[in-house]
Amino acid sequence: MTQTMIDDAALKARHRAMWALGDYTAVATEVIADLGPRLVAAVGVRPGERLLDVAAGAGNVALPAARAGARVTASDLTPELLERGRVVATNEGLDIAWETADAEALPYGDDSFEVTTSCVGVMFAPHHQPAADELLRVTRAGGRIGLISWTPTGFIGQMFATMKPYAPPPPAGASPAPLWGEESHVRELWGDRVRDLRARRERLPISHFRSPEEFRDYFKINYGPTIAVYRSLADQPERQAALDRDLLELARGAATGRDEGMIMEWEYLLVTAVVV
Repeated sequence: MTQTMIDDAALKARHRAMWALGDYTAVATEVIADLGPRLVAAVGVRPGERLLDVAAGAGNVALPAARAGARVTASDLTPELLERGRVVATNEGLDIAWETADAEALPYGDDSFEVTTSCVGVMFAPHHQPAADELLRVTRAGGRIGLISWTPTGFIGQMFATMKPYAPPPPAGASPAPLWGEESHVRELWGDRVRDLRARRERLPISHFRSPEEFRDYFKINYGPTIAVYRSLADQPERQAALDRDLLELARGAATGRDEGMIMEWEYLLVTAVVV
């Protein structure tokens, strides 16, 4: 095994552990649940189609796709998230294959699926080109790919920008996740291997939080990347307090007040394309 392979395995292990922190399933089901059905509708899932959801988490796309009649495989690097989705699927009587897999090296043959999706998932694979190549490889010619990614200028993209000065430096060769939220980046990754690529920026209204403080504290408890940054500052209470203030300021700037709480709008890029 080469040093590069050893380093990559260690990086993936850290990613797997990060997404197991807190309760991402709560974020997916309580805060951004509408994204999955939006993506299923955008790619036009039909009964009987073979669909792969990459970086599926607990099934934000896989579950509604199965409800629509697709034959779904949900893959993710973090088995703890898949187990949460498996429980929901079992309770609903949905037949979904839940499989641990790396988005940059999917364990599926060429042309295996009619539809391939990822909802704020594959964007977090550290190496964008291999992940983009894999999405194309496993999708048959004429098949469809659908992605939802947070944009760099939207709220979640800005949250990552806010956390960046406090976080350990990224590993060599890793690309920033919100780049997937730029249409030009996706077009560059796929080039002429797709046709009919359509990209549009949309906004997800968020009304789950009653205050900016509640948002900040919720993400500190439940969202793996935020938890990881705070843990990296465990022996630096002054920097933890500064990050507290910066996240609070970010949320205040994005919040629209109302009597019973607040509303934020989180921007994402929705991309659909047909594989050549």
